[in-house]
This record gives sequence, structure tokens and C-alpha cells, in this order.
Amino acid sequence: MPEHYDVVIVGTGAGGGTIANVLAHGGKRILLLERGDFLPRELANWNPDQVFVDGRYISADTWYDSDGAAFQPQVHYFVGGATKMYGAALYRLRPADFGEIQHADGLSPAWPVSYDEFEPWYTKAEWLYQVHGAHGEDPTEGHWSRQYPWPAVSHEPRIQQISDSLRAAGYRPFHAPCGILLDEARRPASTCIRCNTCDGYPCLVHAKSDAETMAVRPVLDLDNVTLLVNAEVQRLETDAAGRSVTGVVVSRGGQPEVYTGDVVVVSAGAANSARILLRSVSEQHPDGLANSSGLVGRNYMFHNSNAVVALDKEPNDTVFQKTVGLNDFYFAGHGRPWPLGNIQMVGKSNAAAMKGEEPTLTKLAPQLSLDEVARHAVDFWLTTEDVPKPDNRVTVDAAGRVHLAYRATNAAEADGLYGELRTIMNHIGIAAHHVLDKNFYLHMSIPIAGVAHQAGTCKFGADPATSVLDVHCKAHDLDNLYVVDASFMPSIGAVNPALTIMANAIRVGEHLLARTS
Repeated sequence: MPEHYDVVIVGTGAGGGTIANVLAHGGKRILLLERGDFLPRELANWNPDQVFVDGRYISADTWYDSDGAAFQPQVHYFVGGATKMYGAALYRLRPADFGEIQHADGLSPAWPVSYDEFEPWYTKAEWLYQVHGAHGEDPTEGHWSRQYPWPAVSHEPRIQQISDSLRAAGYRPFHAPCGILLDEARRPASTCIRCNTCDGYPCLVHAKSDAETMAVRPVLDLDNVTLLVNAEVQRLETDAAGRSVTGVVVSRGGQPEVYTGDVVVVSAGAANSARILLRSVSEQHPDGLANSSGLVGRNYMFHNSNAVVALDKEPNDTVFQKTVGLNDFYFAGHGRPWPLGNIQMVGKSNAAAMKGEEPTLTKLAPQLSLDEVARHAVDFWLTTEDVPKPDNRVTVDAAGRVHLAYRATNAAEADGLYGELRTIMNHIGIAAHHVLDKNFYLHMSIPIAGVAHQAGTCKFGADPATSVLDVHCKAHDLDNLYVVDASFMPSIGAVNPALTIMANAIRVGEHLLARTS
């Protein structure tokens, strides 16, 4: 019989990997179940043709939209989860994000905890993931109990010019918080080399602050930690009363296996965590596990995001570009009836990435011209909050396949943020000298398959009738089941969710240590 564990954790990403680190250091006997394997370190890690055009690291999953049309989601099953490919932009939500905010398409609901209550775990997450930044620069941020562990990553010359121009024009840019292992004073060989391959790439030198590097690998040598890879969780079994998870059913090497633990933590991503719970049907849970409220899978959120490439006549030879953020339009006010969101710089464009991300738009462009376009590119990521809607939801069919019904919200706000960026760029002169006959902005909307910022399918709250999880992220309906990925979030704000997931995982991990001591 397989060993019985104190905690079985499903998933090794921002949530699962982080809570594993906390529990492992607390002495708990942990089993980590990862659907994928370790992402191989190979030259293809930094090859844009392999990563963006060929989709080398994207899963072979097939999901279905609300019309039944099949699509391939851009999910990544590796130790470290989605963080292996993320851009390591580790932002806190704003304090107001924890309260109600009215948007063009509905209400962003309040959380059952406040920013002040949550703040200590933000600080712990920033230190665990070794974030570079400068608290105090962004006027929209909340209070902070400790400065970042590393100073902000310095701007390269062209980006410094942009930041200075923004400030001179009355805007309030700040150094973007970056999760990279960089020591600009010493530059040891084992740290980040400031390449342009954070966003969407795995890091060949393990210098990105992903969950594998920062949370999982540091505990793998401990006697109390077991990691099983290529172990896909199919469903959860419960006792006769339906109050306790008694078995985690895994498909491994094509064979079913069952693992047990005093506590089970699900952290497979908002869609796949919902899938596991919805597949765990029993007499006691006919609608799926933890679903007495009917909310498992509902209120799926996904940022209304746009990648924007502004082209200038002058070349932009920046290598590490993602060092500027701007939250001047994050909230309503100054004539804006609605919040618009966050603007940040992203990884530098290259021709292969542009072909992979926008094949229809770029298929007629010869490689040489795309190379020239990329050299003159200044790249931005625009994020607008998506509000939760019950009909935006994950369901599963009889075969266990994921169906995602989703319609984006707040398009008017996203358009407004794009318009503000155009105004800024023209105002500070980035596009005043243009490549084409008019100011040109290559505008890439992120499709439904781009699920990196998925959230909300098992929201937490105080009332079992209106939430799936309690304030400690334990399922209301069960005594030993927790969910710690972005599923727990009642709202998603307008900044990258990774740090919030990490902070919450530390919070829940400390709760479990106290509960089981």
C-alpha cells in the first residue's frame, strides 16, 4: 500500500509549490503530485521559433468553448506549473481591490479579508521569491511592512528615457517588481544575465523566480517530501459521510493509483482544479465535490489583456525591457467613469515571437521586415480587470473533458486603457517619428486559449451558500480539502495574479501548520 501522508498536494505551481515549501519546512510529510515532468533545460528554452511558433512547451490538451469548438489551451504542465513560462511580474493587488469596485460591466466583489490582513503574506512571498522592486514609488500601492529584498532592476538607457519622459509629462511611472535572480553589483554566473526571454519562455539558467526554482527544489532533498511527476489526478474519493477526502485517484503511466493524506490541497489551476472537483461525483456529492453552493467552476475570470507594440523611427536596442509600470489609470477619476487598469512593459519583441503570436497578421511579412519591426518596437502589456460572471464557467462532460464558456467583460475599459497608452506615446514622442505613414500600433488581443491569468472558479468567503471555500481556503463542505491556486480569488484586480497566489499559499500553509500542530 502507498504511504499515508500528512498532506497531499495536487500541483506544483505558484500555489502548490509555495504551500509545499511552507509545510515542508514545518516538518509535515508531503506528497507532491505533478501532472507533468521537469521542464528540460535545453537550447530550445530560449529559441523563439520553438517556443512561440512551434509551441514546444504547450500541453497537448484539447478544451472546448461554449459552442463546442475545440481549442488548445496555452497551459503548461511542468514542475513549477505556469510559473515556468510566466514573465515573473510580481505585483500586489491594490488595497481597494479587496473591496467592492464598480466597473462598466458589473461589480468586482469584496474579499472576506482586507489588504491590511493580507499584507504580511505579501511581504513573505516577496522575500521567498526574491523580488526586485522599490516600495514607495507607486502612489496606488498599499502600505508595506518590509522593503523588497532586492533593489529595483535598473532601466536600460532607452527605457530610462521613456521613464523620464513619462515623469516630465506628469505621469507617475515606477520600477516594475520583477522576480529574477539578479545581482547587478556582482553579476555572478549563476544569476540572471538580463536576456529578453522572461515573458513566455522557460529560463535555461534557472534564474527566473518560478515555483520550481524558489519553492520546490529547495525542499526536494528533505526526507519528509516526496514528488511524483507524470501523475495526473483524476478525482477525489471521500468517506461514507462525504465529509473527508480519503483518496486521491491518480493516472500514472496509464495505470490508476490511489494516495491518501490527512489533508488534501488542490492547486491545479482554476480550470483543472474545478475539473477535478466536478469529476469527483458521488452519492454524497452528486454535483461534484465541494459544490453544494453550485459555484464550483463558475465565475471564471481571465484578464482583459492586450499586448501592444508601439513602433518608433529610432531603434530600441533594449535587451531587458520590462522594468517600467504605470498605474495612473488603475482607478476611476479625472473624468474617467470606470477603472481602466495597469500598463507595464514586457519582453522585447522579436520576429519569431510576433509570427507565433499573430500568425494571421504577420504571415505575409518577410522575415527581414519583421526583424526590422521588432528592432524598432517598444512593447507594452495592458491589463484590465475582468469581473466575475456566473455564466463564465468551467464544466466537464461525461468523458471528463474541460468545457470553458467565457465572454470577456469591460471591453470599454480595455479600449479606454489602449487609448490612454496611445495618447501617452504620442505625447512623449515615442511614435512621433514613425516607421509607417502614420503612427502604427500593432495590437494583439489575447484569445480565450491564453489562460495564464485564469482565476475564480472556487471563490472563498464566509457564507457557504455564496462561496466554495472558507476564509482559510478550506472547502465548506469538507473537513480536510483546501484549494490554493487562483481559484480562490473572488476578484482578479488588474495586475498579474502570481504574487497574490503565492502570498495566499503561505497564509494557508501557516494556517495548516497551526491547525495540525
